[in-house]
Amino acid sequence: MQYEVIVGLEVHVQLLTKSKIFCSCANRFNPDQPNTQTCPVCLGLPGSLPVMNAEAFRLACITALALNCEITPFTKWDRKQYYYPDLPKGYQISQFDLPFSHDGWIAPQVDNEEPQRIRIRRAHLEEDAGKNIHDESGRGGDSQVDLNRTGTPLLEIVSEPDIRSAAQAKACLEEIHLLLTYLGVSDCNMQEGSLRCDANVNLRITTDAGETVATPIVEVKNLNTFRGVEAAILYETERQLKEFQKSGRKLGDPGVEKETRGWDAERNTTFAQRGKEEASDYRYFPDPDLLPVTVSESQLAEFRTHLIEPPASRRQRFQQDLGLSGYDAAVIVNQGRELAEYFEAVVSLSGDAKQTANWVTQDVLRELNSRHESPGEFVITPEILGTLLKRITDKVITLKSGRELFSALLDEADEDRLPSATRIDELIEERGLKVVSDAGALDTAIAAALAASPQAVEDFKAGKQQAIGAVIGKVMKSLKGADPKEVRERLLQQLANS
Repeated sequence: MQYEVIVGLEVHVQLLTKSKIFCSCANRFNPDQPNTQTCPVCLGLPGSLPVMNAEAFRLACITALALNCEITPFTKWDRKQYYYPDLPKGYQISQFDLPFSHDGWIAPQVDNEEPQRIRIRRAHLEEDAGKNIHDESGRGGDSQVDLNRTGTPLLEIVSEPDIRSAAQAKACLEEIHLLLTYLGVSDCNMQEGSLRCDANVNLRITTDAGETVATPIVEVKNLNTFRGVEAAILYETERQLKEFQKSGRKLGDPGVEKETRGWDAERNTTFAQRGKEEASDYRYFPDPDLLPVTVSESQLAEFRTHLIEPPASRRQRFQQDLGLSGYDAAVIVNQGRELAEYFEAVVSLSGDAKQTANWVTQDVLRELNSRHESPGEFVITPEILGTLLKRITDKVITLKSGRELFSALLDEADEDRLPSATRIDELIEERGLKVVSDAGALDTAIAAALAASPQAVEDFKAGKQQAIGAVIGKVMKSLKGADPKEVRERLLQQLANS
């Protein structure tokens, strides 16, 4: 039985504003002090009136533009009716038929495949609900409600059902996460709930009789890890296929409705929650307490000034203009905007993109991870690393000497001696690391090393190629600035002439 996976994502992003979307309560993650960031507006008390947060709308528009969406000149607010303990008003202020943006796209890349465009149906603003906290011990404990999150500015990004695999869904969410952190509109902290995702999944099956049918759509709610999105879709694919083979139920059959399921990460399964509501179930109507919003061309122009080069474009530029491999470009760009900018600043000084990529993806990332620092906090600034790599590319020092200097600069920083670009040349002189360009001095050192290593010479002449390593080591010890490659070549020449 042939089948195709059909997936659409609904991504919920909390925006980085100081206050909530319709009141002045603080907008911050604060689980240790539940129900302390509330007021009559976000609690929905009688007589309270909402006021739109202009910064939330601005950040939402910048994000929508970065997602290649069109911004509508007129948008309004709607009340979405549903009743949960974490929604004290009994309705959510959202957007229904006139969202502020629509018709965008994003192009995630899966492994080494060509990026495929995923259409964005709409991105709209709404207020977040609170958080239900359930006793999951199995002993029938109480459930609690924390309303600190109620009213947090929430951007919902809805894709078209263009995704065709669990891996592509994961890549799409990763790309949205990366883009939004590059923009600085959200911290996208999935552990704190700043980025969450619902996945709508079903299968398009070609039966043995040649008929094409679709399985009922399932919405898997509140996925908060990249791996969780991928695993949930993989599980749903297998579950829906087995269910169809067993029951033959398909989308459009009488009595067959959409279903909402939860995801159990520990058991790696989805579980039934309820039937999926349709728009009519929410009884949308325009919110009478909020004015519609109009967006002028001058405002759009101002929003566009805050756009940055998207991660996908930067990866492509690093490959085309700087000659990096797809792997190196992805490692640098996907680590975040700070590292990508650090890399570019180093390249501007070193003049060697490939060597810079090697250092940044290996030496720099290793130190950042061990020190738990960001590129902006790292003591080896772009100016210092760029100068160091420039000395290597100019053959002032060897690659080995460069790594010695890198470690020395870090050691000095750990001793509260702040490193600098000028310190590099001082260390080169102090340690005698300058490349030896005097052929006579090099030949003299090689001759002395050969004379001091008769057994190694004898072993080499007997066919043991690795024996030459000990002689090279002696030369390098006596002449720290010698180039190992040149030492080997001149040493072999002397042996051939002896």
